[in-house]
Amino acid sequence: MPDGSSPDTLSMHAGATSLPPIRTDWTRDEVAALMAQPFPDLIYRAQTVHRARFDPTEMQISTLLSIKTGGCPEDCAYCPQSAVHEDGGVKASRLMAVEEVLKEARAAKAAGAARFCMGAAWRSPKEHDLETVCAMVEGVKALGLESCVTLGMLDNRQAHRLKDAGLDYYNHNIDTSPEYYGDIISTRTFQDRLDTLENVRDAGINVCCGGIVGMGEDITDRAGMIATLASLPRHPESVPINMLVRVEGTPLADRAAAVDPIEFVRTIAAARITMPASRVRLAAGREDMSDEAQTLCFLAGANSIFYGERLLTTPNPAALRDRQLLDRLGMHTSHKQG
Repeated sequence: MPDGSSPDTLSMHAGATSLPPIRTDWTRDEVAALMAQPFPDLIYRAQTVHRARFDPTEMQISTLLSIKTGGCPEDCAYCPQSAVHEDGGVKASRLMAVEEVLKEARAAKAAGAARFCMGAAWRSPKEHDLETVCAMVEGVKALGLESCVTLGMLDNRQAHRLKDAGLDYYNHNIDTSPEYYGDIISTRTFQDRLDTLENVRDAGINVCCGGIVGMGEDITDRAGMIATLASLPRHPESVPINMLVRVEGTPLADRAAAVDPIEFVRTIAAARITMPASRVRLAAGREDMSDEAQTLCFLAGANSIFYGERLLTTPNPAALRDRQLLDRLGMHTSHKQG
């Protein structure tokens, strides 16, 4: 099955032999109305959709490593890796060596990760760097892990080169709604994001694409972000939903107000309902979430998290805390790919 669940698991949790068709025509207004439902009704619907396709006690684990940090020419207002934000506090580094990356991948596998994600702070990769990343992908695959990279914008040829190396997933977030995007980024357009996603799809690579909550957007922008993702010709296989981590020196450090946890859970639930076969990943921002808030996210349909102490340049809960929480909830980590 495309979501990694066996037919027996689907039958057990769906209680039916057929599943409703997946829609790719969600509108902003529809998603906004969905998110405005009474909270018990919204969570019930999200749980129903989730259980139809996934084991609700299973959590997929990924690990994220920054293989090239800082020095990015983009001006994304949330990102300390931007060279435009001189006070962001992140110094530019060179691309890591292949064996150094594979050492981290082995440790991630030993800690229970099923997918190893590698991020480089580029607008788009140069040819010689792409060849090095392809060697990393080949090495990660040889370890029996799923591979994922995020390298900025890709043209069609670059996407096919990564596919030839065996890449499983490419991450390229849309960040926010088309309407609010210009308030956050000026160095590339929203259409640039969509073009890269199209090139990745054309190459036959699975898509990891989500966004960020808490950048000063309103609820209609969150609905617009989810509607855009849920109206792609094919839904992303992975949908990371990030809570903004405010980093000193970035434009959003003081500009954006904290998001109420319940409102964040509503966004998770909307992602689950509109993209029922996707892995919805609770991504950046978990360090500042209580166990109770994370649990509500799991109830709303989040079924993937990152293990590890850092997400590129921001803190992440320690693996021990994650394991303890999953144990308290009677949940288990998935060793399935997908």
